[in-house]
Amino acid sequence: MNEQTLALAQHGPVIPVIVIEDLAQAVPLARALVAGGVKVLEVTLRTPVALQAITAIAREVPEAIVGAGTLRSAQDAEAARRAGCRFGVSPGFTPTLARACEDQGLPLLPGVSTASEVMQAGEAGYRFLKLFPATAVGGLSLLKALAGPFADVAFCPTGGITPQTAPDFLALPNVKVCGGSWLTPADALRGGDWARITQLAREASALRAPAA
Repeated sequence: MNEQTLALAQHGPVIPVIVIEDLAQAVPLARALVAGGVKVLEVTLRTPVALQAITAIAREVPEAIVGAGTLRSAQDAEAARRAGCRFGVSPGFTPTLARACEDQGLPLLPGVSTASEVMQAGEAGYRFLKLFPATAVGGLSLLKALAGPFADVAFCPTGGITPQTAPDFLALPNVKVCGGSWLTPADALRGGDWARITQLAREASALRAPAA
């Protein structure tokens, strides 16, 4: 099932990490991102309306591939699947969460920040992992170091990445895609500036051609 999350990288170089505070923003935001060429959307479960937002996007923006971020429990996995998610993302890795996602048929991109966690995820069959919080735990240097012992593992670094640093991450052979919150700035959401978000999505899509 980890191959299904790796396939997300085929749609473009950046997965937006989205925090939705106002349910009314969900659909126009998703449409603005898709219009800019960004189809894979990670809506974090950090707000009371997150699951409703995912449901609305899944129903009204069918061209979007919507997933839930910040999965931390089996209950989160079940709720995400019910909401219409096509994948899940977690800040860390636990066997319990991995089993829950498998039970739900929900492809998981689990988070890791150390070599030991990479090994634990590998024992569960995961070879595509989220490095989180990427810049805080070593960023480019850590990814380069992990490439030696884990040549068969690919990463989606997330956390602290900017439009300026994203190309450096994407240039690494073990990085398939990166996560970023800069595509959906809070002031643009509050102001309903969907044209600005579409432009940010276009710029993000141009950082690197989608993987073959």
